[in-house]
Amino acid sequence: MKLIIDRDQLKETPVVFLRRAGYGMIYDRHRGQESFVRRLGGLFYPRFHVYIAEEGERVILNLHLDQKQSSYAGSHMHSGEYDGELVEQELTRIKSLL
Repeated sequence: MKLIIDRDQLKETPVVFLRRAGYGMIYDRHRGQESFVRRLGGLFYPRFHVYIAEEGERVILNLHLDQKQSSYAGSHMHSGEYDGELVEQELTRIKSLL
């Protein structure tokens, strides 16, 4: 699920905003990409997972819920939920921090 934010809505960089929202940065060395996660409990999964894209004066947060680590050989991807009640609640929480 995507959240599109005008850059002037943020008082800081998108990275600082996500950290303030409780997210930590992770780096996927296989894809060479940074993203951000917020765990739902004490374990690594389930967790909210956000990718940042910047297009002109817009910041796009692409949010999904990782339920578990990939369970098939040779894959670096996992099972993710891109909509649903938990994802919508998290987007609402993030919007409230703007």
